[in-house]
Amino acid sequence: MNISRRNLLKASAPLAGLSLAPLAKENAVAKNKKNLTICLNLSTIMGQNLGFIKELQVASKAGFRSVEIWVPTLEKYLNNGGSIAEAKKVIQDLGLTIQNTIGFAPWIVDEADVRAKGLEQLKKEMGWVRELGCKRIAAPPMGAQNNPNINLKAAGERYGKILEVGKQMEVIPQLEMWGHSKCLNRVADALFIAAEAGKEDAKLLLDVYHIYRGESSLESLHVVGENSLDIFHVNDYTTNIKPADIKDADRIYVGDGEAPIADIIHKLTPNNRPLVISLELFNKTYYAQDAQLVANTGFQKMKQLVDRM
Repeated sequence: MNISRRNLLKASAPLAGLSLAPLAKENAVAKNKKNLTICLNLSTIMGQNLGFIKELQVASKAGFRSVEIWVPTLEKYLNNGGSIAEAKKVIQDLGLTIQNTIGFAPWIVDEADVRAKGLEQLKKEMGWVRELGCKRIAAPPMGAQNNPNINLKAAGERYGKILEVGKQMEVIPQLEMWGHSKCLNRVADALFIAAEAGKEDAKLLLDVYHIYRGESSLESLHVVGENSLDIFHVNDYTTNIKPADIKDADRIYVGDGEAPIADIIHKLTPNNRPLVISLELFNKTYYAQDAQLVANTGFQKMKQLVDRM
């Protein structure tokens, strides 16, 4: 059968549309998609002592739609007559999502009685934040930060235990690394503990400042793996302050220092997996300023970071 060139082109046109159009669309999406959610850790305006509800209002007015809350601030609000139901309504009315909660239950310590109390504390806090619609809570090395002799294998088993509790409570504890701690202060420690937990829902909570403070290698951050992270704390610093000397109060707005923030994020999420990037500061200079100004500035700096990436 003879097929003319014109008929051949007509016959192949639909196939070309099917094969090339999705590819072009996929490439366009891959090129433009960052999958980064801007978030405010309310530590950034904590020093103004606004209280739980006012902190949420300031964050929302600045433009944030995602926040991280702190258990001590929430608990103070509840102890002063506030309620979870009231807080939940405020959060919904403001259009906010609580991405994570910063808690300090001593789950990792060697003392079994302290650890048992820490587990009960964690259950109570998980109950609160679950009712607020939050599905994550931080699990830092609270109570063991001055103990350099914590056995990492034992720490992995303990993290596995709180992951089991979290599964029951529908709130996942995020293994938080503290660069200033004498244990769980390096990315390698966090990776080992998370792996040793033996649970599929293990997650890491890392931080630009803590990576620098604990002197973890930036070149090996790619081994963390994108599935390990839901939240990443961002901040900046100046390298004239050495890692051993830098303090939480030295954290500054993203883009105002020398931290390779964009490079770190690219190493942690090379395939643009969704990631919440949360501005976490404890700067006393900012605490002396109007909280709305600080939140507004933080939002603009975070937008600029994403736009540069």
